[in-house]
Amino acid sequence: MAFRGIAVPKRSAPRSGEVPVDREAVSALAHRLGVVVADAPHVREHAIEVELPFLQRALPGGFALVPLVVGEATDGEVAGALEPFVGDPATLTVISSDLSHFLDHAAAVRRDLATATAIERLEGASLGPEDACGFRPIRGWLALARRHGLAAERLDLKNSGDTAGNRDSVVGYGAWAFARPNGRGLG
Repeated sequence: MAFRGIAVPKRSAPRSGEVPVDREAVSALAHRLGVVVADAPHVREHAIEVELPFLQRALPGGFALVPLVVGEATDGEVAGALEPFVGDPATLTVISSDLSHFLDHAAAVRRDLATATAIERLEGASLGPEDACGFRPIRGWLALARRHGLAAERLDLKNSGDTAGNRDSVVGYGAWAFARPNGRGLG
């Protein structure tokens, strides 16, 4: 769904299942520049839904969710929405996006490697929609990471041709962890 801003849900996030929404954090974010209170952007978005099983397994003691869906927003607006969470050791920030789409395997490997390099250099301004569907939240996070002196560590970089077999038209995926150079993780 096309919209302007960063959407926080008015009600609970759709399909969040047993994961409660942190209403206090959502309310505080509602007043930040570029943030809109709207349920519609959350209805068909699947990035949060895809991440929840992993988070539930990694955080078996439970957690509260602050679901954000980024539409047309500036790097500064995204960074501003995420700023309250940086440095809080009780907070895990997850930016979810796939990478390239519908390229053959070799072309996707080249494109995704360039995207990975930009992420690892915290050079978000060079990323666009051909690099990642979620280029806007990635760019905003990278601006924030740069400002807070974080470093990116690549955990993995693959595409669907590496796992599903068909290499004619693939989708790229990567995972990174961010921490201060002294090893304190942040997201």
